[in-house]
Amino acid sequence: MFWDIAAKYYDFFEKIYNGRVYEKLGDRVADFVDETDTVLECACGTGCITKSVANACTSLIATDFSDGMLVQAQKNCKECSNITFAKANILALEYADASFDKVVAGNVIHLLDEPRKAMEELMRVCKPGGMLIIPTYVNICKDGKTSLAARFLELLGVKFKHQFSPTTYKEFFLKMGITDVSYSMVNGKMPCCIAVIKKNK
Repeated sequence: MFWDIAAKYYDFFEKIYNGRVYEKLGDRVADFVDETDTVLECACGTGCITKSVANACTSLIATDFSDGMLVQAQKNCKECSNITFAKANILALEYADASFDKVVAGNVIHLLDEPRKAMEELMRVCKPGGMLIIPTYVNICKDGKTSLAARFLELLGVKFKHQFSPTTYKEFFLKMGITDVSYSMVNGKMPCCIAVIKKNK
């Protein structure tokens, strides 16, 4: 699997190329987490967001589909005692309905063949009154062409199934009938748009 191989080099690449976003993203996500929350993180990768969220909540289950990413995440978060790491498929989560106060899925929606199915799963495991926090890279140039960064990553083996601009990212949720969403940007070479969705029922 590409991500198992890339795991050892992922942090280095992100810090060199997109360091401003990579360093700020975890703290920005953690701003939406309360100290009493139980949190599920899907696609935790090497733990860029994980550590900040763990420091803000009661307990965190951090999952990824890649064994290599989970190994790196555990190394990067070894000082956090409230994290349980587990392998999981974001399209078929083995957790009961309404299990978590907050559900986080960072920089994965654009990589999925079935992003709608993933969103349905994330919503399912979130408690009523809870929140989904979905940061996603937005990497389409204003003229509609693929950005240089995205093209470079594709050469390395990253498969972008969907490429969002800030506008089309908002349209993605609207097409699903999700309207209670707030957005904030983390700016850098490859900006990240954080969608925060309130689950009302």
